[in-house]
Amino acid sequence: MKKILLVAALAICSFANAQKGTVLVGGSIGYESETVDYGGDESKVSSFNFSPRVGYQFNDNWTVGGEFTVGSSKNDEQEFKTNEFKAGAFLRYSVPLNQTFSVFADLGVGLQNRTYKDYSGPFMTKSKGDGLYVGVTPALFINMKKGFGLNFSIGGIGYDTLSYDNNGPDVNTFYFNFGQTFNIGISKNF
Repeated sequence: MKKILLVAALAICSFANAQKGTVLVGGSIGYESETVDYGGDESKVSSFNFSPRVGYQFNDNWTVGGEFTVGSSKNDEQEFKTNEFKAGAFLRYSVPLNQTFSVFADLGVGLQNRTYKDYSGPFMTKSKGDGLYVGVTPALFINMKKGFGLNFSIGGIGYDTLSYDNNGPDVNTFYFNFGQTFNIGISKNF
């Protein structure tokens, strides 16, 4: 019994030490769907995003790096389409639960750009906005083999700002979307 406990303790310690000083490469693909009520008219809005990232794990629990996101959303009646681009930095704090599972939270901060196209009128109208974003996303990491694993998250909390061109509106959005989004990603520590 003592040998099993010693082997388990060494495995957990070697897992934690193997992470320090490594480069994290990963990304996620996300999908979000919501039904929006436009004064009695309901429409389904679908969003898709791809978010790669690269970071350096300078401590057993801390990683810092860069991230960017490309995304698109549209409603089911094709009346509007939005394209989005974000680029920034992230800070991750992770806690290994055992050799297979870890939980982590990412703090992301950066610049964003959004282009909105509206097809509802006789002519297509287009507006472009630039701004900032900040968000915190908790997630679960499942170590599949040798630092390669899957990441799962179901939402987060954040704040976005966008200032649209041509005297367009300034939009400030606070969001809390736990249970409304689903993201799955992969990552590898080198």
